Amino acid sequence: MRRNPPSPLPPLSTSAPPHPHVSQEQPNNPLHGMTLKAILEDLIERRGFENLAEEIHINCFAYEPTLTSSLRFLRKVDWARRQVEELYIADQREIERLNRRDI
Repeated sequence: MRRNPPSPLPPLSTSAPPHPHVSQEQPNNPLHGMTLKAILEDLIERRGFENLAEEIHINCFAYEPTLTSSLRFLRKVDWARRQVEELYIADQREIERLNRRDI
Protein backbone atom coordinates (compact mmCIF):
# COMPACT_ATOMS: atom_id res chain seq x y z
CA MET A 1 0.00 0.00 0.00
CA ARG A 2 1.38 3.34 -1.03
CA ARG A 3 1.05 6.36 1.24
CA ASN A 4 0.48 9.89 0.09
CA PRO A 5 3.29 12.30 0.92
CA PRO A 6 2.55 14.46 3.94
CA SER A 7 0.90 17.74 3.14
CA PRO A 8 3.03 20.80 3.73
CA LEU A 9 2.48 22.63 6.98
CA PRO A 10 0.82 26.04 6.80
CA PRO A 11 3.22 28.95 7.17
CA LEU A 12 3.86 30.12 10.70
CA SER A 13 1.97 33.23 11.62
CA THR A 14 4.00 36.09 13.05
CA SER A 15 1.15 37.17 15.30
CA ALA A 16 -1.20 35.02 17.28
CA PRO A 17 -4.91 35.49 16.65
CA PRO A 18 -6.73 37.27 19.45
CA HIS A 19 -8.31 35.07 22.08
CA PRO A 20 -12.06 34.91 21.36
CA HIS A 21 -13.03 35.90 24.93
CA VAL A 22 -10.68 38.86 25.27
CA SER A 23 -11.60 42.04 23.47
CA GLN A 24 -8.87 44.42 22.40
CA GLU A 25 -10.77 47.48 23.55
CA GLN A 26 -13.28 47.78 26.35
CA PRO A 27 -14.62 51.32 26.15
CA ASN A 28 -17.59 50.60 28.43
CA ASN A 29 -15.58 48.84 31.15
CA PRO A 30 -14.62 51.36 33.84
CA LEU A 31 -12.12 48.88 35.29
CA HIS A 32 -10.27 48.28 32.01
CA GLY A 33 -6.54 48.50 32.65
CA MET A 34 -6.95 48.65 36.43
CA THR A 35 -5.36 46.01 38.61
CA LEU A 36 -6.97 44.85 41.82
CA LYS A 37 -3.95 46.17 43.67
CA ALA A 38 -4.37 49.67 42.18
CA ILE A 39 -8.09 49.66 42.96
CA LEU A 40 -7.52 48.59 46.55
CA GLU A 41 -4.66 51.05 47.09
CA ASP A 42 -6.91 53.88 45.88
CA LEU A 43 -9.77 52.83 48.15
CA ILE A 44 -7.46 52.48 51.16
CA GLU A 45 -5.92 55.90 50.51
CA ARG A 46 -9.28 57.66 50.20
CA ARG A 47 -11.40 55.67 52.65
CA GLY A 48 -9.09 53.73 54.96
CA PHE A 49 -9.57 50.18 56.17
CA GLU A 50 -12.06 51.19 58.86
CA ASN A 51 -14.48 52.68 56.33
CA LEU A 52 -13.94 49.77 53.95
CA ALA A 53 -14.86 47.36 56.76
CA GLU A 54 -18.08 49.32 57.34
CA GLU A 55 -18.97 49.34 53.64
CA ILE A 56 -17.94 45.77 52.83
CA HIS A 57 -18.29 43.30 55.68
CA ILE A 58 -15.24 41.09 55.29
CA ASN A 59 -12.73 40.26 57.99
CA CYS A 60 -9.65 41.15 55.96
CA PHE A 61 -10.70 44.82 56.25
CA ALA A 62 -11.78 44.65 59.90
CA TYR A 63 -9.16 42.60 61.75
CA GLU A 64 -5.46 43.41 61.38
CA PRO A 65 -5.92 44.63 57.81
CA THR A 66 -3.02 44.82 55.38
CA LEU A 67 -2.88 45.35 51.66
CA THR A 68 -1.22 41.95 51.16
CA SER A 69 -3.77 39.94 53.17
CA SER A 70 -6.67 41.79 51.56
CA LEU A 71 -5.33 41.15 48.05
CA ARG A 72 -4.81 37.48 48.84
CA PHE A 73 -8.41 37.15 50.07
CA LEU A 74 -9.97 39.19 47.25
CA ARG A 75 -8.16 37.19 44.57
CA LYS A 76 -9.68 33.99 45.95
CA VAL A 77 -13.23 35.16 46.71
CA ASP A 78 -15.12 36.45 43.68
CA TRP A 79 -18.12 37.95 45.51
CA ALA A 80 -15.85 40.03 47.74
CA ARG A 81 -13.80 41.21 44.79
CA ARG A 82 -16.96 42.24 42.96
CA GLN A 83 -18.07 44.29 45.97
CA VAL A 84 -14.71 46.07 46.09
CA GLU A 85 -14.86 46.75 42.34
CA GLU A 86 -18.44 48.06 42.61
CA LEU A 87 -17.46 50.38 45.48
CA TYR A 88 -14.52 51.68 43.44
CA ILE A 89 -16.76 52.34 40.42
CA ALA A 90 -19.32 54.13 42.61
CA ASP A 91 -16.54 56.28 44.09
CA GLN A 92 -15.18 57.14 40.64
CA ARG A 93 -18.64 58.16 39.43
CA GLU A 94 -19.12 60.37 42.49
CA ILE A 95 -15.74 62.00 41.91
CA GLU A 96 -16.65 62.66 38.26
CA ARG A 97 -20.02 64.11 39.31
CA LEU A 98 -18.39 66.43 41.82
CA ASN A 99 -15.78 67.51 39.28
CA ARG A 100 -18.45 68.35 36.71
CA ARG A 101 -20.35 70.38 39.30
CA ASP A 102 -17.23 72.40 40.15
CA ILE A 103 -16.56 73.40 36.55
